[in-house]
Amino acid sequence: MVWFGKKEEPELSEVLEQRRPSNVDAINQQHRKSVSNRGLTGASALTVKQSIFPITLVTILFFLWGFAYGLLDVLNAKFQNSLNITAAKAGGLQGAYFGAYLIGPPTWSGWVVRRFGYRWTFITGLCVYGVGALMFWPSAVYRSFGGFCGSLFIVGSGLSTLETSANPFIATCGPPRLSEFRLELSQSFQAIGSVMAPLLASRVFFKNTDPKDLSNVQWTYLGIAAFVFLLAVVFFFAPIPEVTDADMALQAEQCSGLTGYVDKPLRKQFKLFFGVAAQFCYVGAQVGVASQFIKYSVESAKINDADASDRYAIGQGLFAIGRFAAAGLMMVIKPRWVLMAFMTGVMIFIACAMGVQGEGGVAMLSLVLFFESCVFPTIFTLSIRGLGRHTKRGSSWIVAAVSGGALFPSLTGLVADHEDYHIAMCVPLVGFFVAFAFPIYLNTVCAQELDGFRETKIGYQDEDGLAIGDVQHEARKASLVHEEKGLSPAEKEVSY
Repeated sequence: MVWFGKKEEPELSEVLEQRRPSNVDAINQQHRKSVSNRGLTGASALTVKQSIFPITLVTILFFLWGFAYGLLDVLNAKFQNSLNITAAKAGGLQGAYFGAYLIGPPTWSGWVVRRFGYRWTFITGLCVYGVGALMFWPSAVYRSFGGFCGSLFIVGSGLSTLETSANPFIATCGPPRLSEFRLELSQSFQAIGSVMAPLLASRVFFKNTDPKDLSNVQWTYLGIAAFVFLLAVVFFFAPIPEVTDADMALQAEQCSGLTGYVDKPLRKQFKLFFGVAAQFCYVGAQVGVASQFIKYSVESAKINDADASDRYAIGQGLFAIGRFAAAGLMMVIKPRWVLMAFMTGVMIFIACAMGVQGEGGVAMLSLVLFFESCVFPTIFTLSIRGLGRHTKRGSSWIVAAVSGGALFPSLTGLVADHEDYHIAMCVPLVGFFVAFAFPIYLNTVCAQELDGFRETKIGYQDEDGLAIGDVQHEARKASLVHEEKGLSPAEKEVSY
């Protein structure tokens, strides 16, 4: 249990006995050294103004990460064409990449974020990603499928480490009522990067190149490696506040009047476990749809691969638009309702895609991508609500659920081989159905808790300009109470 991070999590009594720093202390401290996850930093009541710079910095990371991820798909396709990798082996490539998500977050990368904090986890993830990108060079020189799988596993380890830190950091850095909005907006820029990368790759990086020539691919991977190593240096010097599990425990305790929060051991966090299962099935279904979209379009609309790729680009654009739309909706509508509405859209249009032929079927599947847009970040944030001192460990488990992407695409392809791509969409449908049960659970069993976090004013400023929930605000309130209690009856009469 020590390896999985239990030793790094504080007890609630330990948190409440500590001296509380202010949110100003959290911003002023650079924290280039590792921060104890059991100690308070003052980051539990950061205001929007205080959190906007670190959130912007990590959002840039999301965009660049999405760009690199989108470019990775194109580069992988170039490798597959050059090495004549079969469809079965291509499934092995997906297993190597998503298998890293199954192994890393619950073990070593989850331990790093609890032991050393978000900054060093960002740096570690970027460095591992860079090493994986460098490993593609010898894999290309020797044209080794095994080396290619190993490189993808290392890249997946780096990206899963980044997700283990970036997602909970965005969700917890700032006023808690805006948690879902922040992560949705940040991941919207990741979606833009994922859309831009394949377009630039096909029209700029690899235009008029020999499909068998890997030299451009090697240099592109080398450029990615150099860039992410540079980004790791930027994160070393950037002023990033550390939000510890102790901070989240204090914040959850402060919200308990609205949420009904009671500190519980991790084994009793049933919402988290349901969220992990829902995320596993959802991500698997999402990757299953994405991996078969082009083949589905060719079969349904009777078009060539190039035209089908253009349809897929439109679908990816709708995915990015959907994330921005969901982020806007979350400012006025409860996130649990937004999740329910978008999952309902996914269920309707995946069923329609199974039955509709021609361009109409492609349009139905494109609308599935639109409604998929908000699901991952919203499941993530709603699942970690109220975890308190277990927030980082719970987050790493939800990131590990991304490993569902290793299972569903293979099953979808297997059904497509025996039947057709329309019927094969029944596999993602099953995954979406399990994920659909989660918002039903949230809207029936967990509504009071989630609405309480939505209503809290922690991190917002009062009439004196002090952040509600911060130690300075509470000291000011206590001072006013003491002053009133100290008034004599005559003084009270005068004051009235």
